[in-house]
Order: sequence, then C-alpha cells, then structure tokens
Amino acid sequence: MLHPSERERFKLTLNTDGRSHPVENVLALVTLACGVVAFAFTFWTAAHVVSAWIGTLGFGVGLYSQYVSATTPQRSLNIVGLVGSFVGAALGIAHGGFLPH
Repeated sequence: MLHPSERERFKLTLNTDGRSHPVENVLALVTLACGVVAFAFTFWTAAHVVSAWIGTLGFGVGLYSQYVSATTPQRSLNIVGLVGSFVGAALGIAHGGFLPH
C-alpha cells in the first residue's frame, strides 16, 4: 500500500516523455485556442468571418502540429482543436464565408 508521502502528486504536463518540447507545446495550445474560438463564434451567425478565418487557421496549424507532435497529450489537444476548428470553419463558411456582407 502506498503511503501519502510515497505517492507522486498529479502534475499536468504536455511533456510526458520527460523532455522539453516548447515548439510542439505552443502549436498544440494554439490549435486548441483556435478551435475553441472558431467553435464559439459559430453561435453568432454575424461572426461568420471570424469563425471561418480562425477555423481555417486552426485547422492548418493543427494538421502541422499533429505531424510534429511528440507526446500523447499534445496529440489529444491537437484532435480537440482540429475538430473545433473544422466545425467552426465549416459553419462560418455556411453562414456567409470569409468576407463580410
């Protein structure tokens, strides 16, 4: 049985392999942020320009980030960001596209 002093504290990190991956971490976080913003802006049809552009940017960054990712947590953030970016871009295009009316 593990005693409280022997348990390792939970640590939230993207570097589960013990090495530092600053570029990959930033790319994964940017992908996630773009996905969240693009998806959130789909709830306002008048914000279709923001949703379409940010979603497209997030999707492109996310594909590259997935390609160069080094750890599973980075890949997990990439997938969530890619899905949000795709949905945001698709609905932004459906609501009016890349240019304002």
